Amino acid sequence: MQPNQSSGVRRNRFTFVEIMVVVIILGILATVVAVKLTGRTQDARINAAQSAIANFGTALDAYEMDNGAYPTTQQGLQALLEEPNPKPIKWKGPYLQQGKLTDPWGNAYVYKAGADALHNKNSYDLYSFGVNGTDNQGGDDDITNWGNTGGGAAN
Repeated sequence: MQPNQSSGVRRNRFTFVEIMVVVIILGILATVVAVKLTGRTQDARINAAQSAIANFGTALDAYEMDNGAYPTTQQGLQALLEEPNPKPIKWKGPYLQQGKLTDPWGNAYVYKAGADALHNKNSYDLYSFGVNGTDNQGGDDDITNWGNTGGGAAN
Protein backbone atom coordinates (compact mmCIF):
# COMPACT_ATOMS: atom_id res chain seq x y z
CA MET A 1 0.00 0.00 0.00
CA GLN A 2 1.31 3.43 -0.93
CA PRO A 3 1.23 6.43 1.39
CA ASN A 4 -1.95 8.56 1.39
CA GLN A 5 -3.96 5.68 -0.01
CA SER A 6 -6.61 3.72 1.71
CA SER A 7 -7.84 0.50 0.18
CA GLY A 8 -6.57 1.46 -3.25
CA VAL A 9 -8.50 4.77 -3.55
CA ARG A 10 -6.54 8.00 -3.55
CA ARG A 11 -8.14 10.95 -1.70
CA ASN A 12 -7.77 14.18 -3.76
CA ARG A 13 -10.91 16.07 -2.80
CA PHE A 14 -12.21 18.06 0.15
CA THR A 15 -15.26 16.76 1.94
CA PHE A 16 -18.50 18.68 1.88
CA VAL A 17 -18.09 19.59 5.56
CA GLU A 18 -14.61 21.03 4.94
CA ILE A 19 -15.91 23.16 2.08
CA MET A 20 -18.83 24.41 4.19
CA VAL A 21 -16.49 25.38 7.05
CA VAL A 22 -14.36 27.42 4.63
CA VAL A 23 -17.47 29.09 3.14
CA ILE A 24 -18.75 30.00 6.62
CA ILE A 25 -15.38 31.45 7.64
CA LEU A 26 -15.22 33.51 4.42
CA GLY A 27 -18.76 34.74 5.04
CA ILE A 28 -17.89 35.87 8.56
CA LEU A 29 -14.77 37.66 7.30
CA ALA A 30 -16.73 39.37 4.52
CA THR A 31 -19.34 40.55 7.04
CA VAL A 32 -16.69 41.99 9.36
CA VAL A 33 -14.99 43.82 6.48
CA ALA A 34 -18.31 45.17 5.16
CA VAL A 35 -19.27 46.52 8.59
CA LYS A 36 -15.88 48.23 8.96
CA LEU A 37 -16.04 49.77 5.47
CA THR A 38 -19.61 50.98 5.92
CA GLY A 39 -18.68 52.80 9.11
CA ARG A 40 -15.70 54.44 7.43
CA THR A 41 -17.82 55.45 4.44
CA GLN A 42 -20.33 57.23 6.68
CA ASP A 43 -17.50 58.98 8.55
CA ALA A 44 -16.06 60.15 5.23
CA ARG A 45 -19.47 61.44 4.11
CA ILE A 46 -19.94 63.32 7.38
CA ASN A 47 -16.48 64.89 7.00
CA ALA A 48 -17.27 65.85 3.40
CA ALA A 49 -20.53 67.53 4.46
CA GLN A 50 -18.74 69.43 7.25
CA SER A 51 -16.10 70.63 4.77
CA ALA A 52 -18.74 71.67 2.22
CA ILE A 53 -20.62 73.68 4.87
CA ALA A 54 -17.37 75.42 5.84
CA ASN A 55 -16.65 76.18 2.15
CA PHE A 56 -20.17 77.52 1.64
CA GLY A 57 -19.65 79.66 4.74
CA THR A 58 -16.52 81.22 3.28
CA ALA A 59 -18.32 81.92 -0.01
CA LEU A 60 -21.36 83.34 1.81
CA ASP A 61 -19.11 85.67 3.82
CA ALA A 62 -17.46 86.90 0.60
CA TYR A 63 -20.93 87.48 -0.90
CA GLU A 64 -21.96 89.42 2.20
CA MET A 65 -18.80 91.56 2.09
CA ASP A 66 -19.46 92.48 -1.54
CA ASN A 67 -23.20 93.03 -1.28
CA GLY A 68 -23.82 94.09 2.32
CA ALA A 69 -26.14 91.17 3.04
CA TYR A 70 -26.33 87.42 2.64
CA PRO A 71 -28.45 85.92 -0.14
CA THR A 72 -32.11 85.64 0.81
CA THR A 73 -33.59 82.26 1.63
CA GLN A 74 -35.36 82.35 -1.74
CA GLN A 75 -32.11 83.09 -3.62
CA GLY A 76 -30.40 80.32 -1.69
CA LEU A 77 -26.95 78.90 -2.31
CA GLN A 78 -27.52 79.22 -6.06
CA ALA A 79 -26.72 82.94 -5.61
CA LEU A 80 -23.12 81.87 -4.98
CA LEU A 81 -22.91 80.34 -8.46
CA GLU A 82 -24.93 82.70 -10.65
CA GLU A 83 -26.35 86.20 -10.42
CA PRO A 84 -29.47 86.14 -8.28
CA ASN A 85 -32.65 87.94 -9.25
CA PRO A 86 -32.81 90.77 -8.40
CA LYS A 87 -29.09 91.17 -8.98
CA PRO A 88 -27.21 92.91 -6.17
CA ILE A 89 -25.39 96.01 -7.46
CA LYS A 90 -21.97 94.79 -6.34
CA TRP A 91 -22.27 91.08 -7.16
CA LYS A 92 -18.77 89.84 -8.07
CA GLY A 93 -19.46 86.14 -8.32
CA PRO A 94 -19.41 83.36 -8.85
CA TYR A 95 -18.32 82.79 -5.28
CA LEU A 96 -18.00 79.02 -5.67
CA GLN A 97 -15.95 77.15 -8.26
CA GLN A 98 -18.12 74.04 -8.31
CA GLY A 99 -21.85 73.77 -8.82
CA LYS A 100 -22.60 70.83 -6.52
CA LEU A 101 -25.12 72.00 -3.95
CA THR A 102 -26.12 68.55 -2.70
CA ASP A 103 -24.74 66.74 0.31
CA PRO A 104 -22.93 63.37 0.13
CA TRP A 105 -26.28 61.57 0.52
CA GLY A 106 -27.79 63.36 -2.51
CA ASN A 107 -29.99 65.85 -0.63
CA ALA A 108 -29.87 69.62 -1.13
CA TYR A 109 -28.24 71.60 1.66
CA VAL A 110 -30.78 73.66 3.62
CA TYR A 111 -30.07 77.40 3.63
CA LYS A 112 -32.18 79.87 5.63
CA ALA A 113 -31.23 83.53 5.91
CA GLY A 114 -32.20 86.38 8.22
CA ALA A 115 -35.62 86.02 9.83
CA ASP A 116 -35.99 82.50 8.39
CA ALA A 117 -32.88 81.36 10.29
CA LEU A 118 -33.64 79.79 13.67
CA HIS A 119 -30.10 79.65 15.09
CA ASN A 120 -28.15 82.49 13.45
CA LYS A 121 -30.67 85.33 13.14
CA ASN A 122 -28.02 87.87 12.05
CA SER A 123 -26.64 85.70 9.28
CA TYR A 124 -27.89 82.30 8.10
CA ASP A 125 -28.49 78.68 9.02
CA LEU A 126 -26.94 76.08 6.76
CA TYR A 127 -27.24 72.35 7.25
CA SER A 128 -27.38 68.89 5.74
CA PHE A 129 -30.03 66.30 6.62
CA GLY A 130 -27.15 63.94 7.43
CA VAL A 131 -27.09 60.16 7.39
CA ASN A 132 -30.82 59.55 7.83
CA GLY A 133 -31.82 62.00 5.06
CA THR A 134 -34.55 63.47 7.27
CA ASP A 135 -34.95 67.16 8.06
CA ASN A 136 -34.62 67.28 11.83
CA GLN A 137 -34.33 71.10 11.81
CA GLY A 138 -30.66 70.75 12.68
CA GLY A 139 -31.10 68.08 15.34
CA ASP A 140 -30.09 64.43 15.60
CA ASP A 141 -27.65 63.56 12.82
CA ASP A 142 -28.05 66.81 10.86
CA ILE A 143 -24.73 68.53 10.11
CA THR A 144 -24.98 72.27 10.74
CA ASN A 145 -23.09 75.56 10.74
CA TRP A 146 -24.05 76.21 14.37
CA GLY A 147 -22.32 73.32 16.08
CA ASN A 148 -24.05 70.02 15.37
CA THR A 149 -21.46 67.85 13.64
CA GLY A 150 -23.69 64.93 12.71
CA GLY A 151 -22.84 62.70 15.65
CA GLY A 152 -26.44 61.84 16.50
CA ALA A 153 -27.96 58.48 17.29
CA ALA A 154 -28.35 57.55 13.64
CA ASN A 155 -24.61 57.79 13.21
